[in-house]
Amino acid sequence: MSERRRNALKTTLQLESQLLWVMGLVVGLSGFYLLMKYSHSRLFFCDTYIIMPAILALISGAFLLTNGFLGSWLSFRDSVFFQGLFVYLLVVIFCLQSSASALAYFHSIKLDSDLTSLSGVFQNYTGNSQDPNSQAVDATQEELQCCGVHDYRDWLETSWFNRTGGLRVPHSCCNSTFSSCTGTVDKPWQLNTQGCQVKLEMALQFTLSFIIWLSPVVLLVEFVVFLTAGQLMRYQHFMGYHKLEKN
Repeated sequence: MSERRRNALKTTLQLESQLLWVMGLVVGLSGFYLLMKYSHSRLFFCDTYIIMPAILALISGAFLLTNGFLGSWLSFRDSVFFQGLFVYLLVVIFCLQSSASALAYFHSIKLDSDLTSLSGVFQNYTGNSQDPNSQAVDATQEELQCCGVHDYRDWLETSWFNRTGGLRVPHSCCNSTFSSCTGTVDKPWQLNTQGCQVKLEMALQFTLSFIIWLSPVVLLVEFVVFLTAGQLMRYQHFMGYHKLEKN
């Protein structure tokens, strides 16, 4: 392999390492976003296992950023040890990203059962701003612009609704386009029409699907980087041999 070819491979590795940086940021942000969604709605979930894809995505993103830095360094230096470490980390990232994708798919098809606690939280609503259940319900209804579990009629079966005299639902149910809305049930057109379960499932489904479909892209990038690193390691291997000259 000529010196010119070797330099071309190093330039390619540098560009691919920058791509690893970008992929690391995207993967890490997807995991962070899923964690934030969970933290805001954790009372609605029956278990905490849904955060596993997020944690694996964050770890995978950190390794991608690390390997991006290492690859950029290798484009200027020759080191058999760090080249081997670079390839090893690619394998680790492959395992992490594959696991994150598999877990994300698993939870994407069972979101309905993961959110079985949602109805209970709405039933325990008190309207007290110091109550964690009430805070979670109001924050979710305002953020997702939803009302009730399935629609506003779910509130008609709660003890809180009965204590209000059967007149209104929480103010967080109000559609933001109606400034005069007070939550009275005799004006249902002023309330958000969709239930929170559908809205919450849609938001989580989007993030989980993003992690799922991001994995093939990451693995493809890794494969290309692996080929480039392998050729550089092969060149480094042959550099150790010298042609014997006859006397």
